[in-house]
Amino acid sequence: MLEIKVPSPGESITEVEIGNWLVSDGDFVNKDQELCEIDSDKATLTVAAEESGQISIQVNSGEVVAVNSVIAQIDTSKSNTKKSTSKKINNKKEDSTENVLHIQGKKENQTIASPAAKKMIRELGIEKVEGTGKSGRITKQDIIKTNVAMGIGIGVRTSNRTRLSSLRRKLASRLVSVKNETAMLTTFNEVDMSEINFIRSKYKDKFLKNYDVKLGFMSFFTKAVVRALQLFPKVNSMIDGDELIQYDYQDISIAVSTERGLMVPVIRNAEGLDFLGVEKEILRLAEKARVGKLSIDDMLGGTFTITNGGVFGSMLSTPILNPPQSAILGMHNIVQRPVVLDEKIVPRPIMYLALSYDHRIIDGKESVGFLVAIKEALENPEEHLFDGDVSKRLFNKPKKSLSYRPNYKHKI
Repeated sequence: MLEIKVPSPGESITEVEIGNWLVSDGDFVNKDQELCEIDSDKATLTVAAEESGQISIQVNSGEVVAVNSVIAQIDTSKSNTKKSTSKKINNKKEDSTENVLHIQGKKENQTIASPAAKKMIRELGIEKVEGTGKSGRITKQDIIKTNVAMGIGIGVRTSNRTRLSSLRRKLASRLVSVKNETAMLTTFNEVDMSEINFIRSKYKDKFLKNYDVKLGFMSFFTKAVVRALQLFPKVNSMIDGDELIQYDYQDISIAVSTERGLMVPVIRNAEGLDFLGVEKEILRLAEKARVGKLSIDDMLGGTFTITNGGVFGSMLSTPILNPPQSAILGMHNIVQRPVVLDEKIVPRPIMYLALSYDHRIIDGKESVGFLVAIKEALENPEEHLFDGDVSKRLFNKPKKSLSYRPNYKHKI
């Protein structure tokens, strides 16, 4: 009998919450087949079968267990005598609408209701009733409530209560602590995206054909942020107790929204990557996030965060710091807006930018200067991001790139 134990999701994590079981108790499972998801306060990971056999599940979804605990057993002596099933079990409580009784077209003896309740249903002309009694039995109060709801046109009112995942609870705790423990302030600016749009329109097809990777907006913002961090190094720092840690490299965290919640994987040493390198790394991390394969190492560290609410249509927001970092840049949607150029009102693709920062270590002058540097690079990318030659920087391979230098000494 092979025991399936909870793997360690990372240093300092002692317990996890069992998420969805991807197989049912008694199923025949194959070697390397994913069995379940586990949620820690830093990531959601999957547990796979080490050998083939029949599985016996020992721990239910939603239970919190210690690292290295046994959560299932696999009987490796069992062969696959029947078709294996691998289905995702719904761990949420059944929606109470499953107990809705459809009266029309059914015989009365098919209903779960007392004779008095059946009579009320007929007299009031109610077609469906949600039963809240034992085993879904329809009570008199259910009928009264449904009749009132029909009278005022609000329909049957239901709700569902589920436990927040460990990751979501930890995220909530961290966001509240940021508000309470930092002097967070946000400053805004706007950027004319005309030049970025022109470069992408001119080179995106060739870029895709040459590298099989799209030339997106995030590479421009990442490179603009790297430049601004080098000009304003205090923004690339964080507080550790009574000390200020300042980094001479730029590890850029990219906020990614997934079904499991907000994930923030890190582009390591972004200062040593060209546009192609940034786009490839973003694509790699986004794909891992999409399929739930992000590891703890993918999200450790980071010296500055970029979040793009514009993909969801956000016009403006005040992003919350990603602790222990001291600043975060918020991107938003690009909208044609009227602006004045040469004393004429003309339409321009404008994006609003928001920089939230910890005022304990970053002064107003530095925050405004940093944001102006971002604006400067995005409105004149040929000079500030491509050294005067866009084609050369996009399509000529760099002579060398900086080596990977992980540094996880700061807390996450």
